Amino acid sequence: MEFFNVGKIVNTQGLQGEMRVLSVSDFADERYRKGSQLALFDEKDHFYSEVEIASHRRQKNFDIIKFKGMNHINDIEKFKGFTLKVSQQHLSDLDEGEFYYHQIIGLEVYENDVYIGTIKEILQPGANDVWVVKRQGKKDLLLPFIPPVVLNVDVEANRVDVAIMEGLDDED
Repeated sequence: MEFFNVGKIVNTQGLQGEMRVLSVSDFADERYRKGSQLALFDEKDHFYSEVEIASHRRQKNFDIIKFKGMNHINDIEKFKGFTLKVSQQHLSDLDEGEFYYHQIIGLEVYENDVYIGTIKEILQPGANDVWVVKRQGKKDLLLPFIPPVVLNVDVEANRVDVAIMEGLDDED
């Protein structure tokens, strides 16, 4: 079974079994919804157990979650540093034009059929995602995921076509 990263447990929150999670999920509200099933992996990326989400809320840059049946700090302290993952079977179908991060990371980026680089990371600074494109011999290129810039995404062909607007590439 294939699993995809959702977030990392970075600390406990209070005494009632809540944890601070640094989320890397593109659908945090869905992933941490009450009743959602996630998998815990230890620091060496070994499967530890399946867990069910009992509660979720946002606080600053963290998602605060609680697992069903774990109501005290002593129940969850051992999970600091663990990674939360979702299994392939728990992924929802997306609308056309929507993608999971794992589908985007690794795609090759082209402008006018000229290879630019490969998407290595996705940032969430605010209104829209920003794709970080690793280029050979140049600094990483930051591309906002907006229609004038991202023209076409073809996951099957491992390709993204873009139009780099003036000012986005400071190395030109």
